[in-house]
Amino acid sequence: MPQAAENIEHSTHQQVGRVQVLLESGTFRQVRQMLSSLRPVEIARLIASSPPPSRTVLWDLIDKDVSGEVLEELPYDIQSHFVRNMGTEELVELTEGLETDDVVDILQQLPEQVIQEVMEAMTDQDRARVEEVIAYDEATAGGLTNTDTITVRPRFTLDVVLRYLRRHPELPPSTDSLIVVNRKDDYLGLLPLSTLLTTDPSVTVREVMVTDTNAIPAAMADKDVAKLFEQHDWISAPVVNEQGKLLGRITIDDVVDVIREEADHSLMSMAGLDEDEDTFATAARTIPRRAIWLGINLITAILASSVISLFDETIDKVVALAVLMPIVASMGGVAGSQTLTVVIRGMALGQIGASNLGWLLSREVRVGIVNGILWALVMGAIAALWFQDIKIAYIIGAAMVINQITAALAGALLPVGLKALKVDPALAGGVTLTTVTDVVGFFAFLGLATYFYG
Repeated sequence: MPQAAENIEHSTHQQVGRVQVLLESGTFRQVRQMLSSLRPVEIARLIASSPPPSRTVLWDLIDKDVSGEVLEELPYDIQSHFVRNMGTEELVELTEGLETDDVVDILQQLPEQVIQEVMEAMTDQDRARVEEVIAYDEATAGGLTNTDTITVRPRFTLDVVLRYLRRHPELPPSTDSLIVVNRKDDYLGLLPLSTLLTTDPSVTVREVMVTDTNAIPAAMADKDVAKLFEQHDWISAPVVNEQGKLLGRITIDDVVDVIREEADHSLMSMAGLDEDEDTFATAARTIPRRAIWLGINLITAILASSVISLFDETIDKVVALAVLMPIVASMGGVAGSQTLTVVIRGMALGQIGASNLGWLLSREVRVGIVNGILWALVMGAIAALWFQDIKIAYIIGAAMVINQITAALAGALLPVGLKALKVDPALAGGVTLTTVTDVVGFFAFLGLATYFYG
């Protein structure tokens, strides 16, 4: 972990510890003073790192002038908890001054009736901005769009544009380009600030604007938006609706949130958990979420155990089989997880398709064969010395090779198959893969043992 990140984490832990001591002693005034000295993002991190009983107290002690900024920095689960307990007037006051996409994110967590009440209480300008964006799903470019943009017409000179900018108290955050539109708000191109500041002021916008950068369609998935930002090193990008009219823009800070959420999703899904899982969620909320996947895992474990029960007579004859069985299944599971992780990552990056899947599958099978033979020789030698039986060495060696090849095939093909069935590979891939490698590993090992010792 970089030194700066370590310092931030250490500082947060110290603040949490100090806050807990102050809350337990009832010295709320000192907590309020401490919170007033922190930036909104630091307050949000402090709340997220505190147990649930302390969060409500901390929220009530926050200066109302910054509560909206704190709310937008909180994780989704915690944000929802606070939002659902607010009244209409409080929500309107809270969202005032926030960027459109952040306001929409907050409103989308509320019942339809409450959304309407909040929007009716907004100013006409704020309501119009929110109505433009709220119709789009939060996982699309439209849902990420911020309507706080500066637009210019192509016929104006750069001198006029500069005088127009000076009338603004400040530029919207992450403004690297002005958006060029016509009278009908059709997107035409971009005017980079660097060009505006370094070009002859008498030149018109039309002469220097960039027209080779296409605007992002509002219906585009947020993951695809993130890929475009990565490929082109964008700071911001314009968004257009279905008619090609400017809707607003997406900025890099929102794209970073998308990338982080995707990373959280992949990590948590491997354990069958929600990416919005709150670290300090109560036991009552945590138990049902985890129980579902534990139940699924129990079913798959019973399936693997049923395979073992088919060979109970063989196991009774050769006790060594019971000792060595877990090794075969474990080696296959690890090998399969390696392949599965590589393939899921490749799919997330858009690198895997029908044209190159065959090559990848061939590579993984070759890797499985070589690693299978290598570790089969090692484990075979260990088994022969351990149990003084050369047959057991051949059996476990052959079973390991079979399971390594199976693991390579399953790890490569399962994500593709699950995606075709509209099932998230990151969510279901691990459980499915473990079942396959356990069943095949046990069946191969005990089946070969039955043949040799039968």
